[in-house]
Amino acid sequence: MTLIEPITEAASADRVSDPVLSLRGVSKSYTSSGDTTSVLDGLDLDIARGEFVAVLGFSGSGKTTLVSAIAGLIELDAGEVLVDGVASVGPGPDRGVVFQSYSLLPWLDVEGNVALAVDAVHPDKSKDERAEMVSSTIEMVGLSHARDRKISQLSGGMKQRVAVARALSTKPEILLLDEPLSALDALTRSKLQDEIERIRGIEQRTILLVTNDVDEALLLADRIAILDQGPGARIAKTFDVNVQRPRIRTELNHDPDYKELRNEIVGFLDQLNSDKPTATVGDTDAPTLEPVDLLPKAYREAAASPVTRRYLELFNLKKIYPTPTGPLTVVEDINMLMDKGDFVSLIGHSGCGKSTVLTMAAGLNEITDGGIVLDNNEIRSAGPDKAVVFQAPSLLPWLSARQNVEMGVERVYPNASKAERAEVVEYYLRRVGLGDAMHKKASELSNGMQQRVGLARAFALSPKLLLLDEPFGMLDSLTRWDLQDVLVEVWNRTKVTTICVTHDVDEAILLADRVVMMTNGPHARIGKVLDIDLPRPRDRKAVLEDPRFYGYREEVLRFLAEYEHGAHSES
Repeated sequence: MTLIEPITEAASADRVSDPVLSLRGVSKSYTSSGDTTSVLDGLDLDIARGEFVAVLGFSGSGKTTLVSAIAGLIELDAGEVLVDGVASVGPGPDRGVVFQSYSLLPWLDVEGNVALAVDAVHPDKSKDERAEMVSSTIEMVGLSHARDRKISQLSGGMKQRVAVARALSTKPEILLLDEPLSALDALTRSKLQDEIERIRGIEQRTILLVTNDVDEALLLADRIAILDQGPGARIAKTFDVNVQRPRIRTELNHDPDYKELRNEIVGFLDQLNSDKPTATVGDTDAPTLEPVDLLPKAYREAAASPVTRRYLELFNLKKIYPTPTGPLTVVEDINMLMDKGDFVSLIGHSGCGKSTVLTMAAGLNEITDGGIVLDNNEIRSAGPDKAVVFQAPSLLPWLSARQNVEMGVERVYPNASKAERAEVVEYYLRRVGLGDAMHKKASELSNGMQQRVGLARAFALSPKLLLLDEPFGMLDSLTRWDLQDVLVEVWNRTKVTTICVTHDVDEAILLADRVVMMTNGPHARIGKVLDIDLPRPRDRKAVLEDPRFYGYREEVLRFLAEYEHGAHSES
């Protein structure tokens, strides 16, 4: 099988016999401040009745515009959307939509929210018939036990189930899912993926899922369509998912067809990413690879330490929070040793205390018992020797990217000259791909570019310890790949001791020397430690092709599956 095939017009328009949904030359542009941006341009796609198609694309490639066009929520500039061969002229009950945001009425209960849709679409049916439609759909998504609960009392995963129920309750011919799970944690996301798969088996409806998660697409879809980068996006290529159902996450790692297809899709996306204009990255003349000893002088001096072994030690770490019902032990008996330059990924289900451990290591959260020693000094408070990158960039929006980085540098290098400090700032902004955007205000940068500033700021502090708390969790998976590569590239030069909290199994393996897996909370502990014996520097393509990768992946997935129905399963 050829890993990468050139994009052709033929690849952009797969034809199926007797399609229930057809897009013909769909084009849509938006005008703002006098500038017109082409989002979709001549997009063609056919979907067969009962088929499940996943659409993958980068941020800004027009995925949501595509869903809105199919749903009849926006007016096209050109082209048409055909449902059963009839041109769509607006929204209709034949298409149900679930967006990323819930759009539910919080003062109504589950039943009331679903009933609103049924009553609006089927006023001709009797009261009993409508009540049965509401009840059966709520039961289908597993919310019968919560039908009387207000939306404001539900978790994020349960709210999204209500949104799916509302869309299904009207019995649409086509179900449109616009990244419905992207804002959820990994455990809740996997549960709803299972729910969607179960509904697909029961309802046999035509489903189009927009997602940025390759594994989600492979787990659920019959066919995967990939949008090119745009502007003026079209379908760049489609892949048939010839993987037998049922598809069980841990067992997929043993399926050669799955692994080959996954690598092919990742390779194709990497090709699209590498072909995009360099202006979107903001760095057209990044410096060539340099050895670590050629890093800026001020950086080398600040990072110097005679300690190499047991550089970071967490011993008998415990954290108890007071609650109205009594003390709650979040984590306990956390013991971990790291040598200087180690990179550890911390993974586990939501609520297992990963971020609690990280904030204690940062000196931002008081330790209840035990202690943390860094470079032979016990951590008692926050400081620039411990740099933290959170999920949200936490930048000052009225300052430029450069000014946001300079603020920390001025404190860390007080005895350095202005030119030396500027050297550090510019070096790391260029390294993260912001050489041409360092003077832009933070408010003018995309989420991905803002997080690049956060990474540059963290590295520029010359920290003894770098702490990453799901730094790419708010980004789509494809932008996340970009920033993972940036992180790997810069870390290879600094070898700063690093702990990264993540929900992403592939990310944990790609980045780390060890993956530390935590049990569910409360009373969470370290359940397993997995050494990652993959050569550095790491290249994503090489890692995916290494036979050991899928073995590591299976070990982590099995551990997470073991705790899937533990203390933090939804109720």
